[in-house]
Amino acid sequence: MIAVLDLGIGNLSSVRSGFARAGADTIVVETSEMWNQLAKDTIDGVVLPGVGAFGDAMFQLRATGLMQVVKKAAKQGLPVLGICLGMQLLCSISEEHGSHIGLGLIPGRIVRFKGPEKVPHMGWNDFVEVASHPLLKGVEVGDYVYFVHSYYAQMHADEHLLAAAQYGDVRVPAVIGKDNVCGTQFHPEKSGEVGEQILRNFSQMCSEFRQSEVYQ
Repeated sequence: MIAVLDLGIGNLSSVRSGFARAGADTIVVETSEMWNQLAKDTIDGVVLPGVGAFGDAMFQLRATGLMQVVKKAAKQGLPVLGICLGMQLLCSISEEHGSHIGLGLIPGRIVRFKGPEKVPHMGWNDFVEVASHPLLKGVEVGDYVYFVHSYYAQMHADEHLLAAAQYGDVRVPAVIGKDNVCGTQFHPEKSGEVGEQILRNFSQMCSEFRQSEVYQ
């Protein structure tokens, strides 16, 4: 079972429908109290979706106790996937409407697009780089996914950049990852067959974690 965290700012039904098409079961978790009521062997993956503002999302994470849930899950080795704003929350800091500290699970800084390109970056865009990673199995350079965002991640280390798209002069980190924590700047649940493959891959990562010695 994959836990989809509810920050009150995302379309959870779209994310859950995407995982359902990928053959995965999900459950919505709204607070740390709900998380603690779940049996230990119920959850083998965590999804952090989101649209909206970085600061508001971090406020909700703290207010609901879900910030510690995410950090603890990541430390325990559970696969964690951030989607769109959820990916940005995994990073260290954001410049959106001020300066806001993120979860710090993947080193990176969230900054606004600058230049002549239209903001937000909205629509289908293809990958110009794709690394070898379990989340990207079956995904190739040239595959298209769907983006909607005005801010992007400046990565502190190229090793955490798993896939990139090009938007004007900016190499946009489309997929980032560190150990068991990953994020997609685009919406896989809205990205057709490629997005479904990514959600299926994440589900497989969760299944493999359940069978691992770490889980036992």
